[in-house]
Amino acid sequence: MLRLGRREFGTHEPVIMAIVNRTPDSFYDQGATFQDEPALARVEEAVAEGAAIIDIGGVKAGPGEEVTAEEEARRTVGFVAEVRRRFPDVVISVDTWRHEVGEAVCEAGADLLNDAWGGVDPRLAEVAARYGVGLVCTHAGGAQPRTRPHRVTYDDIMADILRVTVGLAERAVALGVPREAVLIDPGHDFGKNTRHSLEATRRLGEMVATGWPVLVSLSNKDFVGETLDKPVKERVVGTLATTAVSAWLGAQVYRVHEVAETRQVLDMVASIAGHRAPAVARRGLA
Repeated sequence: MLRLGRREFGTHEPVIMAIVNRTPDSFYDQGATFQDEPALARVEEAVAEGAAIIDIGGVKAGPGEEVTAEEEARRTVGFVAEVRRRFPDVVISVDTWRHEVGEAVCEAGADLLNDAWGGVDPRLAEVAARYGVGLVCTHAGGAQPRTRPHRVTYDDIMADILRVTVGLAERAVALGVPREAVLIDPGHDFGKNTRHSLEATRRLGEMVATGWPVLVSLSNKDFVGETLDKPVKERVVGTLATTAVSAWLGAQVYRVHEVAETRQVLDMVASIAGHRAPAVARRGLA
């Protein structure tokens, strides 16, 4: 059972985490939700389309202008508090690697800290433990925040992913983070080239077999773009194909831009797998 905030999710229940970037330079939406009102409208839309988790980020993942911890907090803390007020039952996640920001957003009502940079600040897990919130433990190949991979190599990419993510998860639980609120993430594109991310997807079942809930952040990423030779705005189909494969292999949480489309893919895979009944079943019964 995965428990985050006020929500509980069954073992075979796919969960959508909708991306809301509070940045002026995000790679996909180019700052569309940087201002409060568009961002709140995005939250309302995502929840209506089936998102159970809202993932709020104050710093884009790639290189760019420096964003201090103070500025990151300014972009996220007040927004977290407002989302908490308007949507008391939604799970609020914050994408940050800094413990100072983690502390501030937990005070404001966050339920989950999404550490996409693989524990580069070990105190973030301590914050999660102190506040009793969830933690995403990600493989980033030892990369520093906001850097791109350059000629990275692994003897066995999945072995490294398992070593790092399971190690981070076990450390988090030892610190006091609730076990049922810890997830592991292979970290597509983070510290990886395209072939690494494809292999991580192909072998995702090995992560699922650890027993930790698996989160995948696939949406419109470079490994999709390079695989299909498509620019950022033309990666939705490739993303959804990767989502379907990940769902079949047992991933549970999906960090996405396109909520409605992802919901349909996940519902279809769940029904094929026998975990969900069809929404209607009239064919052949009339």
